[in-house]
Amino acid sequence: MENSLRQPVVLLQVWFSVMIGFIMIPAMFGLSLGVTSVYIQILVKILEWATLRIERGHRERSTLPVPAPLPFGRGGSMEQEMGELRRYRTQSISRGEFALSDSFYFYIKGLESIVDDQVTQRFSSEELVSWNLLTRTNHNFHYISLRLTIIWGLGVIIRYCVLFPLRITLAIIGLTWLVIGTTLVGFLPNKRLKNWLSELVHLMCYRICARGLSATIQYHNKENKPQKGGICVANHTSPIDIVILANDGCYAMVGQSHGGLMGVIQRSMVRSCPHVWFERSEMRDRNAVTSRLRAHVAAKTNLPILIFPEGTCINNTSVMMFKKGSFEIGGTIYPVAIKYDPRFGDAFWNSAKYNMVNYLLRMMTSWAIVVNVWYLPPMTRREGEDAAQFANRVKSAIAHQGGLLDMAWDGSLKRAKVKEEFKEQQQKMYSSMVMGKKGRNSQEHLFCIHHSCVVNRV
Repeated sequence: MENSLRQPVVLLQVWFSVMIGFIMIPAMFGLSLGVTSVYIQILVKILEWATLRIERGHRERSTLPVPAPLPFGRGGSMEQEMGELRRYRTQSISRGEFALSDSFYFYIKGLESIVDDQVTQRFSSEELVSWNLLTRTNHNFHYISLRLTIIWGLGVIIRYCVLFPLRITLAIIGLTWLVIGTTLVGFLPNKRLKNWLSELVHLMCYRICARGLSATIQYHNKENKPQKGGICVANHTSPIDIVILANDGCYAMVGQSHGGLMGVIQRSMVRSCPHVWFERSEMRDRNAVTSRLRAHVAAKTNLPILIFPEGTCINNTSVMMFKKGSFEIGGTIYPVAIKYDPRFGDAFWNSAKYNMVNYLLRMMTSWAIVVNVWYLPPMTRREGEDAAQFANRVKSAIAHQGGLLDMAWDGSLKRAKVKEEFKEQQQKMYSSMVMGKKGRNSQEHLFCIHHSCVVNRV
C-alpha cells in the first residue's frame, strides 16, 4: 500500500519543485528562462506548416462559384444610389417629388446591414486568416492529411493534460498569494514601507497569473509608462487586460464592489492599496463617482487609475466610442494600446455567450496569450476642447498605434438598441433630398419623415 502511494507523492513533489523553481520564482522577480519564447517559436513553425498544408488541401478541391454582386448599394451617397434606382423608371421624377422606388434603397441597406454589419461584428470573435489547430475556431474541419490530424491530436493532449493543470495551479497560487499578501500588508501603518510592499505583492501575483496563461508580452515605449497621479486609459478586449498591464506596473483599479470570491479579493486588495470600489447605488450617481476619482488623482502619490472607457469588451479588431466621463476628471491621460495575436488564442470575452468560468477555461486551454502593449505619450485637454472631443482624440491615437479600426459607434450597442437620434439623422437626410433646396410646407415635411423606411440596426 505504501509503495503504491509513494509514486504519486514523488510525482507531485517533482511537479511542484519544477513549477516553483522554473516558473514561480523567476516570475516573481520579472525574470524569464526563455522557455516560453522557445515554445512560441515552435508554435509559429507548426502553425506555418499547418497553414501551407491546409491551403494545399483547399486547392485540390473544387471551388464554389462566386455569386454576382448586387447592382445597387456600392457605397455611394444616399442621393447617388437613389438616383441610380430612379433611372429604371419610365417616367422621370424631379428632385422635389417622392418615388415609391426610394423604399428599395432602405431595403437594400437593411440587407447589407444584416449580411455585413460593421458594428455587431465587433462583438463576436475575430476571424482567423488560417486555422490555428484549435477545434473551437474551426467547427467545419474536414480531414486533410494524416500528419495534420496527428499534430492536432498531440496538441489536444498537450493543452488539456499538461498545460491546463499547470496553468490552473499557477492561477490558484497567484490569487491565493494576492489575498494573503495584501491582507498582511494592510495591517502595516500608512508609510512608504507599506506602499512598497503593496506594489511588490501586486507585481508578484500578477506575474504568476500571467505565467499561468503562458503570456508573452512585448512592452513598447516604456518611457511613456503611466505615472502616479495620472489616468491610464486603454482599449478593452478581455478581463485579462488588467493582468497584462499590471504585469509591468501597479495601478489603482476602478470598478463596482462584488460579493463572493471576487468580493474577498477586492476587500483584501483595498487594504494595502487605494483602489476605488463603488457600491451599486454609487455607480448610478455620476457626480459621486467623478468626485471620488478627482480626489484620487489630486493626490500625486497615489497609483495611476486604470480605466477602460469603452465600457465593454471589443473583439481586438477596433476601438469603439470612449465614454467622456473618464476625461472630465482632469489630470494627465496616459493612453495605452493593447493588441493580441489571435493565432495562439482568442482573448476576446464574448460575455453574451460565455460566463467568466467558461471564458477562463478557454484561455487556459489555448496555445498561449501573445500580446503587444504600446505606451503612448501623455495627453492633456486642449484649450477650448470639451471632454467628448478629448476622448475622441485619445481614442484615435490608440487605434492608430495598435492597428485597430477607429469606430464612432457606442459599445453599449452590444446590449441596447440604436439611439433614436441616429435614426432621425437618416430620416432628415432623406427628407432634405426629396424636398430639395426650396423646401415644402411642414405637413409635406412630416409626411416624408413618417413614410421613410429606416432599418433599426441592433
